Amino acid sequence: MTRRYRLVFLLALIVLAVDQATKLWVAAVMPLWTSKTVIPGFFNLVHVLNKGAAFGFLNELDAVWRPYFFLGATALALVLILHLLRTVPREDTVLFTALGLVLGGALGNLVDRIRLGEVIDFLDFYIGKYHWPAFNCADIAISIGSVLLLVSVYRNRRYGGSKHR
Repeated sequence: MTRRYRLVFLLALIVLAVDQATKLWVAAVMPLWTSKTVIPGFFNLVHVLNKGAAFGFLNELDAVWRPYFFLGATALALVLILHLLRTVPREDTVLFTALGLVLGGALGNLVDRIRLGEVIDFLDFYIGKYHWPAFNCADIAISIGSVLLLVSVYRNRRYGGSKHR
């Protein structure tokens, strides 16, 4: 297995393990739909279930097709990640890090969807009455991975795309 595959799959495995461990911990110590204040006026730990995607996207939709949509989206992401692994510059560690984070996050939420039909979210940030939708470690990994993916694309365009080949 090449270095890039090892990096991506190791990072994905770490993200998956941290995501699942934190979700299991929250489910073990907090009853569903409860909240604990950590930093008053800014941050709570909550135990909620999300039928939608990251940060509550499509959560309110009550559709029969939603589980199939998310399964298909995860499968598509996996195919895209595997394609990129085979075709991108060999030394682009930023891109490989991004792919590992996105893959691990997608798998973390997929495990919840298969196991529970929904995703456990537990990080709740807010200021006053304005709340960011609750999220989890998988969502963080997907978000950071997406930003790193943009950084990699920008760097490769800036250097003509052939710098790392």
